[in-house]
Amino acid sequence: MSLTKTELLELYKYLRLTRTLEDWIYTICVHQDPKQPLIIGKGYLSTGQEAVSVGAAYTLEKGDWLAQSHRDFGALLVRGMTVDELLAQYFSKAASPTKGRDANVHLGNTSKHVLGFISHMGAMMPVANGIAWGAKCRKNPTVVLAFFGDGASSQGVVHEAMNYAAVFKLSVVFICNNNRWAISTPVKEQFTIENIADRAAGYGMPGAVCDGNNVVEVFETVKKAVDRARKGEGPSLVECKTMRMTGHGTHDMAKYVPEDELEHWKKRDPIQNMENYLKEKKFADDAYFKKVVADMKKEVEEATEKAKQMPGPKVENESRDVYAP
Repeated sequence: MSLTKTELLELYKYLRLTRTLEDWIYTICVHQDPKQPLIIGKGYLSTGQEAVSVGAAYTLEKGDWLAQSHRDFGALLVRGMTVDELLAQYFSKAASPTKGRDANVHLGNTSKHVLGFISHMGAMMPVANGIAWGAKCRKNPTVVLAFFGDGASSQGVVHEAMNYAAVFKLSVVFICNNNRWAISTPVKEQFTIENIADRAAGYGMPGAVCDGNNVVEVFETVKKAVDRARKGEGPSLVECKTMRMTGHGTHDMAKYVPEDELEHWKKRDPIQNMENYLKEKKFADDAYFKKVVADMKKEVEEATEKAKQMPGPKVENESRDVYAP
C-alpha cells in the first residue's frame, strides 16, 4: 500500500491546487462588486481539511464512484474535473457542469463518476447505496465513497443508509469529515461519544479513525476500507478528524470559534504537514514547493480569465435537461 515518490508529489499538488483555487474563490466573494458580482451566492471552502477529500478520492479506481459533500473540490480534482469546470460553475456559465442553472458547489459529472451534490447534508448516503446496489446486481467490483460531516452524522437518513449498506453488504465506504463544527454547533453539543466511527459496530461494519490533516494517513486508512469493499466484504465507516478553518461559507466570519482552537489547528495545517513529510523523505525542497505554488496560481488565474469570457446561460434553454427523455 506504500505510495511512490511520484504519487506523494501528486497528492501534494492536489492539496495545493485545492487551496489555491478556494483561496481565490474567497478573494472574489469578499472583494467583488455586489452590484455586478462575478460569483452569485457564496463560497463554500475546505480550507484546512483538504487532505480528507484528496486522500480519500486518491484510493479510487476509474470505474468507482464519488458521492461528494460540499467541501470536496479536492476530490473532484482528483477524479479529473478541471479548474476551468469548477470556476465556470462558480461563475454560472453555460459551459459549467450545471449549464449555468446553479452555482457554487451544486454540481456533478457522471462522465467522471461524480454524483451531483444534494445540498441537504446526509442525503447523498442512500444515493451512494443505490449506485452500489446497481454495481452488485451487475457483479461489478465498483466501490462508492460517500462523504458527510459531523453534523449530518446525527441525521436519520445517514443511520438508515449505513444500516442498509451493512445488511446487504454494499460496497460503500462512508467518510465522516469531522471538522468539529456543524455550521456554528461544536461537536461537544452534537454527541457524547468520543468517536463517530464507534457507531460502526452498531451497524455491523468496521470503523476507523484517522488524522484528517495527514493526507497519507487518510489515504492508507480509506484504502483498507476500499479494498475490503471491492472484495465484497461490505461497507466501512472512516472518521477523519480535522478542522474547518473558515466559516460555514464566505459570508460567515466564524466569530463563534475560539481563537485558541484556531491557533491549535493552524499548526496542523495539512499542506504544511505534507511539505514536512516530503522534506523528511528528501522528495522535495522549498524551491520545489515555491514552484508548485506559482504554477497553481498561474493555472487558476488563466482559468479565471477563460471562464470570464464564457457565455452565460440562455433563457430559451432553461427547460432543457430537466426531464429524462
